[in-house]
This record gives sequence, structure tokens and C-alpha cells, in this order.
Amino acid sequence: MPLYRSSSEPSEPLVAPAIVAAFDGWIDAAGASTVAATAISSGGDRIVTFGPDVLYDYRSRRPILDIVDGRPTALVWPELAITRRRLDERDVLVLTGAEPDFRWQELGGDVLELCVRLGVVEWVSLGAIPAAVPHTRSVPILATASRAGLLAEDEQQGPEGLLRVPAACLSTIEIAVAQGGIPTVGFYAQVPHYVQGPYAAATIALLDHTGRHLGVDVPTASLTEDALGQRERLDAAVAADDDSRAYVARLERMTGEEQRLPSGDELASEIERFLRGEGGPSRERE
Repeated sequence: MPLYRSSSEPSEPLVAPAIVAAFDGWIDAAGASTVAATAISSGGDRIVTFGPDVLYDYRSRRPILDIVDGRPTALVWPELAITRRRLDERDVLVLTGAEPDFRWQELGGDVLELCVRLGVVEWVSLGAIPAAVPHTRSVPILATASRAGLLAEDEQQGPEGLLRVPAACLSTIEIAVAQGGIPTVGFYAQVPHYVQGPYAAATIALLDHTGRHLGVDVPTASLTEDALGQRERLDAAVAADDDSRAYVARLERMTGEEQRLPSGDELASEIERFLRGEGGPSRERE
């Protein structure tokens, strides 16, 4: 039995459908990639859902219980679904939700089967990774591709050499899809590792790169105010502390006016820091 069921069949043939996928947790620093996926799918129609009972460990990702006037009334379960939205002249299918705990390989096979059945012509993974970058510069985006020629010439593909990190469920599915013959790319925003909470600037960068790659217009205006407010708060926090100012200035010198592609070792180090739950400037001073 497949892990999914169709919620509703499209009323008309899909036009050049592409899947955009992002899961929460690992790797979704500041929630940037799942917020981007939600923005793309907003107003769309859910066409596929996946059975949560076989995908999630409810003791580590517990459902949310609503209690009203002392009476348990509702449960909200973790979910994974595909939503269809027409953008310009093509269909975008957004696969997003909670990162599954179980049956990753089987899920990859089922998603590939869905891609073939729906006529998917390309796949885009979205993610966000902690990095030694300052919030005062534009958000760098690292790109991946299953073969040469899929990315625009000005995309930063890399890093060069071997980068060995704990895998995400999203990556296992992407590899299964690529092995099935469907072109895949990934866009990963580098989020300043000292940022706590949402980071709209990274979400906007992911949406811009995704829209350009797919040749569609993905609105970002609703996020602009959030990004400006977060920038002002970060500027104020850094300005209030001498060590933080020195730290951000050092990151700016490392980055330079041109975005520098980090090495695999640098990325692995920041990802390990992220997994350990370590912070930013204050940690650097220890």
C-alpha cells in the first residue's frame, strides 16, 4: 500500500508541473524554507496527503490537543501533503510539512511514483543552513543540481569537494527522484548563525531564486515588512554590544563585498554548531 492518498484529482491537465519541497526541522534554519514553501502554496488546492501514523513518532512530535473549558475537543496531527497552485502559465506542486521520522526510503519511492503519475518535469528542494555570514549582507544561496546545465550561470553551486553531514529526509527523496530520471535542483539559504527565530530575508531570497528558476512570479511583498523589522532589531541588538559589533564586522570582512562560497569544512562546522544548539556572537567570545 502506498503511503499517500489523493485528496482530489486536478480538474484539468497539469501544465509543466514542478515540485517544490521543504520540510521543517533539519534542514530549515529559522524556518526559512518551510515559510517559503507555504508562501508558494498559499491559495492552492491540496491534492495529495500522506498517512501520518506510519511516518511520525508521536512521542517526539506530539499532536496538539485543544482543551476548551476543561473538555478535550480536537487534535492537530503532524502532516505532510502536496498542494497544487497555478503560477503564471504552469503548475507548481508544493510538498511540505513535518519531516517524517520513519520509512524514508519507501517514501522516496512513493514520491517518485507520484511524480511519474502527475507528469512532473522538475524538482526543487528548498532548505536553510546556519552559516558564518552577517545579517548586513544579502542572503547567500547555495545551489545543488543532479546534473550540469540545470542552474543559471550565476548560481553558486557547491561547495566544492566533499561535504559530509547528517542527511535530511528531503535529500533522500530528492535523490530517489533524480535516480528516476527527473531533473532536480536545490536552493539553500545561508542564515546568520546568531539569528534566533524567523528570518524573512532568507525566505525572500529562496522565493526569488525559485521563481527565477521556474520562470514564475512568486510574490514576496508580504514578507518585506517582516524583513525590514527584523533587520532593524538585529542592528539595534548588535549596536548595543561592543563584542557583537566587532563580531559582525569580522563576518563582513570575511564575506567581503562579493559573496564568498564557503568550504565544505566551514559549512560542516556551522551545521554541527546548529545541531548542538549553540548560539552566535556570545558563543564566539567564549
